[in-house]
Amino acid sequence: MNKFIISIGATALAAMCVTGCENKHQGASEPTNDDVILHAWSWSFDTIASNMKNIADAGFNYVQTSPANTCFFGEDGGMALYSQPDDSVKGKWYYYYQPIDWKIGNHLLGTRDQFKAMCDSAAKYGVKIIVDVLPNHTAVDHSAVTAALDSAVGGHDKLFHANGLTDITDYNDRYQCTTGKMGGLPDVNTENPDFQHYYMQYVNDLLACGARGFRYDTAKHIGLPSDPLDSLAERNNFWDIATGREAVKGLKLALPADSLFIYGEVLQDRNVKEKEYSEYMGLTASSYGHALRNALRAGNYYADSLANWHHPASPLKLVTWVESHDTYANEHESADIEDARIREGYVFLAARQHGTPLFFSRPAGSTRQNYWGNNLIGARGNDEFMHPEVTAVNKFRHAMHGQPETVTVSDNGKTIEVARGDKGAALINISDEPQTVELPTTLKTGTYTDAVHNTTFEVNDGKLTGTLQPLTSYILQ
Repeated sequence: MNKFIISIGATALAAMCVTGCENKHQGASEPTNDDVILHAWSWSFDTIASNMKNIADAGFNYVQTSPANTCFFGEDGGMALYSQPDDSVKGKWYYYYQPIDWKIGNHLLGTRDQFKAMCDSAAKYGVKIIVDVLPNHTAVDHSAVTAALDSAVGGHDKLFHANGLTDITDYNDRYQCTTGKMGGLPDVNTENPDFQHYYMQYVNDLLACGARGFRYDTAKHIGLPSDPLDSLAERNNFWDIATGREAVKGLKLALPADSLFIYGEVLQDRNVKEKEYSEYMGLTASSYGHALRNALRAGNYYADSLANWHHPASPLKLVTWVESHDTYANEHESADIEDARIREGYVFLAARQHGTPLFFSRPAGSTRQNYWGNNLIGARGNDEFMHPEVTAVNKFRHAMHGQPETVTVSDNGKTIEVARGDKGAALINISDEPQTVELPTTLKTGTYTDAVHNTTFEVNDGKLTGTLQPLTSYILQ
């Protein structure tokens, strides 16, 4: 890490160059991630389709849906995101994470025809669909699985691992983690060739409808070749099947894996084999998200360690986020953070050279006192995904293809500059107060006017000066 101090006159700030200082004038030749993902959490297929122009105009390359599989019919099919006992409208968002069959369509998000219409709409606007898939478990009430599924896998007892109805007590024990019951969800025998064949028919149907990527839920709970075998498994080869390296009973992934965006929810912890998982797919940078939230809450970059990705896999293979649907909806770990802080964190991630940033769509009408907002599954989330700063940084990211990053932070940690070669920079104030800065920069000498706020910044002899408003970002090109 290269560190240097500069004088900033009245503000007496110092700055630190965090990454990439040696590349300050390098040309567009470095590997970069260019894409961005909108997680349209709990939006119906029809709602996503009808908002596809907005999604494309906001600069998103991918939109990630909630699970499309046939799911448990909970609370009489109620459509609330999360109902309380005295609510007139019942429902829970997590029922679509409880499969009873692997076919397209469920009562919460829409039918197969509606799914295909959504994919057609995406193709019209040059957007690609990522589907959240979850082969690892069934509904808590596993008696609800369909007769067709039971028959296809050789009977109900063949659907689960031998250890699949035993609760996990130690998530760092790889045998328990990859074969046991997680959170009450029975663990599917993902190594059963009959199940693999049935599941891949679902995956290929999603592709036939127009899907072009998958997010594998609870991926770290599906065994790798090096993991212990369940007694009902001969090989831990699920990931070889799912990523098209192998066929099962003559059936193979319908499109080359390298033409798809595939990543896994491999939440980081002790004894998690991130490096081995990364040989198959992209991975979630969950530890980095946690560190970033700490910094945003404090309004100070230095409140946690953000100079490295906290991950053994290449940053080119990471999906980054400020928050996910789990951090928002499960324990509300991130739900207390204001929309503006989430937005500035996203601008920081999207301006960077590596990682593929995901923007989580919070419920419409949600506040920091009412996390569920309008509390309706199927509805569009709030307008933050179309915020001018989000749109601007998405387009900046695309324009900065191949440009190396230099992250520079004011000494007080409140202002961050992400410069991309000498072609452009994002400036972010993560504090509640205006910040007047003089920062080292790789930008060329000149006057730069931010397109969103019409604010002017000056660059002279490698130093950038200007004033940033509270919780505001600026894109300079």
